[in-house]
Amino acid sequence: MTIVVVGVGADGWAGLTDPARAELTSCDVLFGSSRQLALIPLETPKKTWPSPLLPALGDLLAGHPGRRLGVLASGDPLLSGIGTTLVKRFDDVRIVPAVSSVTLARARLGWSAEETEVVSVVGRNVHRVARFLAPLARLLVLSSDASSPAAIAELLTAQGFGDSALTVFEQLGSAAERRVEGIARTWSAQVDPLNLVAISCAGGPGLPLLGLPDDVFEHDGQLTKRDLRALALARLEPLPGQLLWDVGAGAGSVAIEWSRAHPSNRAIAIERDAERAACIGRNAETLGVPDLQVVTGAVPDALDRLPAPNAVFLGGGLSSWRRCFDALAPGGRLVAHAVTLESEQVLAQAYRECGGELTRVAVEHAAPLGGFTGWTPARTVTQWSVRK
Repeated sequence: MTIVVVGVGADGWAGLTDPARAELTSCDVLFGSSRQLALIPLETPKKTWPSPLLPALGDLLAGHPGRRLGVLASGDPLLSGIGTTLVKRFDDVRIVPAVSSVTLARARLGWSAEETEVVSVVGRNVHRVARFLAPLARLLVLSSDASSPAAIAELLTAQGFGDSALTVFEQLGSAAERRVEGIARTWSAQVDPLNLVAISCAGGPGLPLLGLPDDVFEHDGQLTKRDLRALALARLEPLPGQLLWDVGAGAGSVAIEWSRAHPSNRAIAIERDAERAACIGRNAETLGVPDLQVVTGAVPDALDRLPAPNAVFLGGGLSSWRRCFDALAPGGRLVAHAVTLESEQVLAQAYRECGGELTRVAVEHAAPLGGFTGWTPARTVTQWSVRK
């Protein structure tokens, strides 16, 4: 079975190069959305993707052994497209790209690739945009449907970026291409389902990717505070594409900052209290990482069947440290915090068995003391960090 993924623009067959047309003509079956298939005037058998697609994808394509399968994608198949999924799952995949909607939008606006962030909300939570908001930032958002621009405008306004300029491109690259402009806080336009949103951010001040203030988190007191969070993340060493377990996550602050460090980072927050687990989900959405996975349950049972992590933070559930350490691949990092004598003894034993670094951290903040200013100490924290 050979799979040929051909990028198709909004102008359909007319915009395809001769080599791209030849690739599609030589296919035995064509797969794509109903909109994409309607753009291809061939008599080749056509099959519309089911919804949801991913669970059915393997069986769907495997049902045509030995045949040449054509897959229609929007523009560049490897830009938030089906091509990326197919290349990862199948061996014999060829990619024939077209000009992407992102490239066309940047050309219309005169925005360089270097100064433009691209975010996809196709079938995803629109709050993913929040991670990228910053004064003067330029964003291109791949929309899911006609409702996306209004949802984006509402999000911008809620995040303090209501003065941002929006430009919505409809049917980019086709004869029906249209440009709609407005301001986020007053946005009311009705647009075509096939659209892309360009944002010139105005407002703010926005939030840092790391070092989030404690008051941006909803919490009941179970929160790894900013200073200690920074120390933990420095030893967890977030790297693009890696997975963190945040065990005993509380408000989810460590998992959220790990996820904000890079768009491809992943995190699973494990929290036994159902109300706190729900709070983690709300915090993750508000702070721009709605894809963060929350598992409600007690350790170690809640760790069963989770994908192996690259790093683990233990803010609670310290008795599961061995289970977490064993789950790490070589090079994985584990950081644990303790505030009681009993939990400190657990970390001391872990340190004796596995080595690493054992540190006591005392933080004091200046505060009024009568008519003067004095130091108010926070609880001293013992931190154990180790690389496997």
